[in-house]
Amino acid sequence: MSLLVGEELTGGYGGGVDILRGCSIAVDRGEIAVVVGPNGAGKSTAMKALFGLLRLRAGSVRLDGKDITPLAPQARARRGMGFVPQTDNVFRSMTVEENLEMGAFLRDDDISGTLNEVYRLFPVLREKRRQPVGELSGGQRQQAAIGRALMNRPQVLMLDEPTAGVSPIVMRELFERIIDISRGGVAILIVEQNARQALELADTGFVLVQGRNRHTGAGAELLANPEIRRSFLGG
Repeated sequence: MSLLVGEELTGGYGGGVDILRGCSIAVDRGEIAVVVGPNGAGKSTAMKALFGLLRLRAGSVRLDGKDITPLAPQARARRGMGFVPQTDNVFRSMTVEENLEMGAFLRDDDISGTLNEVYRLFPVLREKRRQPVGELSGGQRQQAAIGRALMNRPQVLMLDEPTAGVSPIVMRELFERIIDISRGGVAILIVEQNARQALELADTGFVLVQGRNRHTGAGAELLANPEIRRSFLGG
């Protein structure tokens, strides 16, 4: 049984048309699952649905076997879910260390050990810990955003377009750190436009089209699929 399961997710925003139309997504401890697909496929919407930011018309979300569908995002965070949105994921006027400390706001224990773990994972954050996050490069801000989510010691880390707007070198570095995080037993779910690179590191991939699962399988299996290569990976 997977750690996080979104089953037959159906819903949209307000009273509008459903963006998700019965899609299902799952990820287990220590695994990396990637959601890819064309623009408007519902990838980010599915991520928001899993974190409780979207009211579902049908379907369910389970974490560690327990139904969390009715829970608000903060309650899901208390149960071990971390979410890094694509934008507005840091406090730009606050320092790196203040951002990381904000990530632990749900905790009432000593956070120094986790802070050091984040600094070991992202050494540049230790170096720049007294600088406002707004002064960092795009890739460094993404590291700060991921580090902030890790401060709550999540079981599941969800990343929405973590490599958007960064160079290929920075993208590879971020993916390497994501692999390191998964090796620590964290389940990682990524929505990613860089489909080929993301599927290369994925244990499982989900290809969404118009809010539905078009393909689901191992990352290597999806990369080898001629239809997926032709339709989503440029041949």
